[in-house]
Amino acid sequence: MKRVLLLLFIFSVFSFSQEVPFSRGVNLTGWFQTSNIRQVQFTKFTKQDFLNIQSLGCDVIRLPIRLHQMTNGAPDYTVDPLFYYFMDQIVNWAEELNITLILDNHVTGGDVFRDPQLEMILTSIWTQLAEHYKDRSTYLIYEIVNEPHDIEDTKWNAIQQKVIDAIRAVDTKHTIIVTPAGWGSYNNLKHMPEFEDDNLIYSFHFYDPFVFTHQGAGWTNPSLTPLAGVPFPYDASCMPECPPELKGTWVEGNINHSYRTDGTEKKVKALIDIASNFSNERNVPMFCGEFGVYRANSDNEDRVRWYGLVPRYLSENNVPWTMWDYKGGFGLFEKGGSEMFEYDLNVPLIEAMGLNAPEQKDYIQKPDTVGFNIYTDFFGSRITEGSWGGDGVIDFYNAEAVIGDFCILMTEVGQYNNTGFNFRPVKDLSYLVDNGFALDLWLKSDYQDMKIDIRFIDTKTEDPDDHPWRMRVTVDKNMCNWDGEWHHLQIPLSQFEEHGAWDDCWYNPQGDFDWTQGDKLEIVSEHHDFTGKTLWIDQVRIVDPTLVAAKDQSNVPQRFSLMQNYPNPFNSTTTIQYSLAKVSQVRILIYNAIGQRIATLIDERQEAGQHAVLWEGLDDSGLDVSTGVYFYQLSADDFMEMRKMILLR
Repeated sequence: MKRVLLLLFIFSVFSFSQEVPFSRGVNLTGWFQTSNIRQVQFTKFTKQDFLNIQSLGCDVIRLPIRLHQMTNGAPDYTVDPLFYYFMDQIVNWAEELNITLILDNHVTGGDVFRDPQLEMILTSIWTQLAEHYKDRSTYLIYEIVNEPHDIEDTKWNAIQQKVIDAIRAVDTKHTIIVTPAGWGSYNNLKHMPEFEDDNLIYSFHFYDPFVFTHQGAGWTNPSLTPLAGVPFPYDASCMPECPPELKGTWVEGNINHSYRTDGTEKKVKALIDIASNFSNERNVPMFCGEFGVYRANSDNEDRVRWYGLVPRYLSENNVPWTMWDYKGGFGLFEKGGSEMFEYDLNVPLIEAMGLNAPEQKDYIQKPDTVGFNIYTDFFGSRITEGSWGGDGVIDFYNAEAVIGDFCILMTEVGQYNNTGFNFRPVKDLSYLVDNGFALDLWLKSDYQDMKIDIRFIDTKTEDPDDHPWRMRVTVDKNMCNWDGEWHHLQIPLSQFEEHGAWDDCWYNPQGDFDWTQGDKLEIVSEHHDFTGKTLWIDQVRIVDPTLVAAKDQSNVPQRFSLMQNYPNPFNSTTTIQYSLAKVSQVRILIYNAIGQRIATLIDERQEAGQHAVLWEGLDDSGLDVSTGVYFYQLSADDFMEMRKMILLR
């Protein structure tokens, strides 16, 4: 009996030590992986994205952050307060939704791990973060660094222990993820010591077989851009010839010989077993922080087969995981789409991973019929950053705002650089052009001869005679007084003139610009560089001039209001417009006739101004609601108002 109890005790201790407080999730890439904090597009992801990810069946998000770039750099590496301003909101979302959030120090650059100051930098930054977050919930986890490389195992492990000690000097609460050298390889786990801490998770990454998962990738050595058509699993009848550019490299040998064993389910499982065996032998919790298949040149069916194997086998071995990535080249969305959760998810891939795949709808492009925000402290909804600043500075969070907290600053950029706003999906602006809508923005410069172009660019189709055509307005001292003060401009869309197109060479205008295919808006240093010159930009919007007077210096509604939806009654879709008198946490909810909440359209922080949201007659599950009376409610700070609408199917 004592022997049985002893075995049960050993088993319970072993099981407890292996426990990780999450199971499966995604990496939110391209968000905080910028050259500095002022390049972060904070609204790239929102709380709604966290909700969407959670609905897939995920309970963890790994957030890659170029932490070194979120500081003031050498010698102090003091974390920028703007980083905390953003990150605190994200931590709030995770805690509210009970989602584990991993702060992944995703440093890049070949010299990072050869820097003799590496230990000092890491301990300085992590001490600051631990001090700031020590009292937050255990949903927050620290990952010391991503994929350490170009450093000996023993040296890296010694540094890693120093960082653990530095964190523990101020924070004994939060779990820390440790990673082996060799790019976080499972092969380097065996070189890791028994760290002096009992609240660690060991990590590795998995991208095998590499010629399959990275075919088409241009960042590898050698570049695998020309490689395509490698199948999974191995099938001799489907194997491609080695591209001429890769002959004589390790890739040729892999394709012609070793892939016949590397590209098998048996080999993939055997490699994962290296990590799971390490976990069992050391009695430590294990985590796979990254895995994935680049979709550029891979067959989707083969990709689905790989995703049907790897994450499921990880889970079978009690190894939690976060795939690389959510949106992006390795992501959960179909290639070529706009990565909209309701329309573009790769359903077979999601189902292969054992996640919950929501029903997808066909996206039907419709003309915009109301104005919208492009930049008002933050980028507007479904607008992404597409700037080209070269060696200059484009700061999206400059404090000299005319309205709100932030404005955009451009300085020291070269000629033809731009601050760019991508419309995702593309916008049909034809109704707005025909009905007198205008581009509304504020500009400021103290360079009296400042001259810029503001231009819309349409999409480039597969037609060889089509190009990304431009419609522009040139703003100079005759249009804006460059006196160092803010000036409000309102430029009717109908006054933009066709300029031509750049598509590897210049094409003169041909009258082919298509307002139904609005791809982006750019503010461009077209006529001169900005050396020693600065341009400030704020409150960039498309507006109905009858609602926003060009001479209204506040340019902000004086009160909160909720307008009647249009059309009403409606069939399928209706637009809800509302005004915010100040920056607010906004919720727009839909209720049925008996008072049950059926949909949340908005739940986020928004800037002051005119806003609009489209309701497509769907509940929160994405299902069509029936004909009937519904109510929509706006809550913003202390303001609340509800109106009635009628849906007719």
